[in-house]
Amino acid sequence: MKALAALFGAMVGTVALAGCGLSPMYAGGGNAAVAQGLAGVQVSAIDGRAGWLVRNALVDELGMSGQKGVAPRYRLDVRLDDKLESFALLSNDTVGRERRTLRARYQLVDAGSGEIVLDATAGADAGIDVVSSDYATIAAEQTALENMAKDVATRIVTNVALRLRGDTRQ
Repeated sequence: MKALAALFGAMVGTVALAGCGLSPMYAGGGNAAVAQGLAGVQVSAIDGRAGWLVRNALVDELGMSGQKGVAPRYRLDVRLDDKLESFALLSNDTVGRERRTLRARYQLVDAGSGEIVLDATAGADAGIDVVSSDYATIAAEQTALENMAKDVATRIVTNVALRLRGDTRQ
């Protein structure tokens, strides 16, 4: 009886979703309008190590971007602000914790007209425990930066995909 009720609930849910006009953003795979739009985005160079990490993550997230035969229709300009702050002073006047923040201001620019299609920000932050080993602390800082770069890139690509889809709701 419970299985029948669960099946009925799933069917009702499917009908309700179909009726509301909800559709997957990437429906159609690589031939979908969103995927084709993302393939036409060229990522400009970004300064610094954080910029290199974010740019590589963006290129990975965009997928087909830069493939032969795909002329860039848009240019993505990104400016980063990477901060590492120390706090949580211990009794021996040493730092016990750090906070790393990575903020990106990005603009999606129409390559033909130069018009700014999207102007937005994305960010990520991480807390880092400072330990007695300098090597371990530096490794933790670098790992945090790598993870934040991927997170920021994912947020940027999602927002760009929404804009290219024509969906301005956030």
